[in-house]
Amino acid sequence: MGLRKSTAALGDAEWTDLRDAFTAAYRLSDERGYGFYAGLHGLPLPAYCQHGTVLFLLWHRAYLYFFERALTDALRRARGDPAVAVSLPWWDWTSATSHHAGLPAGYATDGGNPLAAGPVTLDDSDLATVRRNLPGAISDGPSPVTVRDPGPPDDLPRQRTVTRALRAPTFTDFSRLVEGIHNSVHGWVGGAMSAVPIAAYDPVFWAHHSMIDRLWYLWQISPRGVNPPAWLLDRALAPWPVTVRQVLDVSRLGYEYAVQVVA
Repeated sequence: MGLRKSTAALGDAEWTDLRDAFTAAYRLSDERGYGFYAGLHGLPLPAYCQHGTVLFLLWHRAYLYFFERALTDALRRARGDPAVAVSLPWWDWTSATSHHAGLPAGYATDGGNPLAAGPVTLDDSDLATVRRNLPGAISDGPSPVTVRDPGPPDDLPRQRTVTRALRAPTFTDFSRLVEGIHNSVHGWVGGAMSAVPIAAYDPVFWAHHSMIDRLWYLWQISPRGVNPPAWLLDRALAPWPVTVRQVLDVSRLGYEYAVQVVA
């Protein structure tokens, strides 16, 4: 079973695997590649992502699951090693480290770091739309990459805000509260992350959403954790070949989280 760890707990070898997996996925221009998965969140249309609905947590859990599998497949092909695997880390933006330094060091801008920015593989028409309506979200030139404009680190969400969400009595209440926290982090990172149509092209998107999925997991195993409404359980989570019921248990999806927060 894969273990999703805090970015603060990854060792050198795990960072190398993650960077190599993203690099390998960047190079694929078909439905196995990074551009395909990033595009499912917004552009190119049709967009499938769920925001402001009770499907928010559910759809994004499926999204992370299938993207994580794609990363592992890309890394295996690149290395010719069928045994290697990669798990998406989670960025704990409530930690003391984040409130001092902001973005995780492994995603910081550094020469040649594939986690610092992701390629935005859109056609000319969509690129023109992004540049016209979302100035500053992507770089200039014919091969644009994502851009960030993070706020002051101490403006990131605090643990007490998360604790308030974890006390929510129903799935709908919890989803609404956590989505609000989620939105604030997207806005804090700025640039591409602040715009739904291209947010998933930024590699830090996946670490942010892994944190959101982890919070849902923590709520699920708490005394308050309950399933979504029964009428929703057999709802399909397009374009994924799974239903709501099939994404409720992370162990059945083949991964788990460490419960303890790592600063």
